[in-house]
Amino acid sequence: MVIHDTIEISSAMIAFTCLGIVLVGGLLVVMRLRHKYHPNLIGALIGAMLCFLLLEALPALT
Repeated sequence: MVIHDTIEISSAMIAFTCLGIVLVGGLLVVMRLRHKYHPNLIGALIGAMLCFLLLEALPALT
């Protein structure tokens, strides 16, 4: 996929972000229902993923 315009880049990033949110949300729901993980553990996992995003992935995009 070749992207030349800034609008195309932003719409592709939004699409991949929404896909990631749906996949991670589904994973967390399955973890909660199947393994009976505590909500604090799931919140810690979300925080760890956001920390990774801010520290590693975001500077690579800019």
